Amino acid sequence: MRRLQERILGTSRADVSSSNSELWILGVCYKSSPEESQSDVNSGSGVSAFLQDFSSRIWITYRRGFDAIGNSKCTSDVNWGCMIRSSQMLVAQALLFHHLGRTWRKPSQTPYEKEYIQILSLFGDSESRAFSIHNLIQAGSAYGLTAGSWLGPYAVCRTWETLARANRDHAEPNERKETLPMAVYVVSGDEDGERGGAPVICVDVAARLCSDFSKGQLTWTPMLLLVPLVLGLEKVNPRYIPLLRETFTFPQSLGILGGKPGASTYMVGVQDDKALYLDPHEVQPAIELKRDNLEVDTSSYHCSNVRNLPLDQIDPSLAIGFYCRDKDDFEDLCSCASELGEKSNGAPLFTVSQCRQPTRPVHRSDSSIDRFVGGACNEDGRDELDNFSDCDLHNGEDDWQIL
Repeated sequence: MRRLQERILGTSRADVSSSNSELWILGVCYKSSPEESQSDVNSGSGVSAFLQDFSSRIWITYRRGFDAIGNSKCTSDVNWGCMIRSSQMLVAQALLFHHLGRTWRKPSQTPYEKEYIQILSLFGDSESRAFSIHNLIQAGSAYGLTAGSWLGPYAVCRTWETLARANRDHAEPNERKETLPMAVYVVSGDEDGERGGAPVICVDVAARLCSDFSKGQLTWTPMLLLVPLVLGLEKVNPRYIPLLRETFTFPQSLGILGGKPGASTYMVGVQDDKALYLDPHEVQPAIELKRDNLEVDTSSYHCSNVRNLPLDQIDPSLAIGFYCRDKDDFEDLCSCASELGEKSNGAPLFTVSQCRQPTRPVHRSDSSIDRFVGGACNEDGRDELDNFSDCDLHNGEDDWQIL
């Protein structure tokens, strides 16, 4: 398993201090220098500050030993859940920004903030946790998602939209079940689906989603925007690489879901032409985080190892995320997107429009029409799990390795 993953993603760990280039992570810039000065450390602008920021991002990985998912025998998501884990990381950052702000850093000592522990608990591996892999699989059933299967970025974006709506619609005023405290906008093209053309951020659609989210009580609410894209056939068209790189500089950036074919990652930053990412492929035991335990060990939810991946090697099927706290933030995102479009030579990643008739989402049961990113593949391109009849074949203790 380790050799397979290294063949797909490589073993490169980023030495971010070896270059004078800027380091960008989720809209924040740090100055990199082989000889970092004390003034850089004190000002919070150097490599040390970047590493503190990076290690404060929530890291969600493969887990083993949780309760079986639905009616399946799957008690682990090893070899198939990396796209789901990558998406959980992106949504977790949105919740961190919403509740604790972009400047929050993981404290070095306990007790932790209540909001931080509550965010982590939402992603626990059981049906009782609002944003667990169990509930995501149930929400994604309309897209052919089942335990042991893979899904692409477009399907996982729609799955989050479905789960957020279901949690909100079924929540009682006095019920403790958590809901996502923001509207979810999956930005699509002229036709719904991952090949529906360049996605269009429509201001009127965003306003309607905010109104629906607040049940007509507010004209604007916080918003999570997910933009699924297909930027080529076998690899990303080179003309899109500078545009992808620039999205990490947007203040609203939540990074990118993607990676190499067969291995999803969560890309949080960029240096030169290399994406800096958190890798979900490490296998860890499932743990239970209680919402009121502010002394709990959260080390398995953070990673200090920065890995990089050349942008010209990522899979062309990906999704970009943004978080807008209010209407001013949304308008700033639209302005950034419009400026980026002007640099695209007629081939923008996505565009902005005041009004477009939204198409109705198509719930597809045939998952084969989505481009899958997330499963391991053999050298001949076949899915690694084609030879296994059920997930419980991975439950042997000898199978668990650090990837």
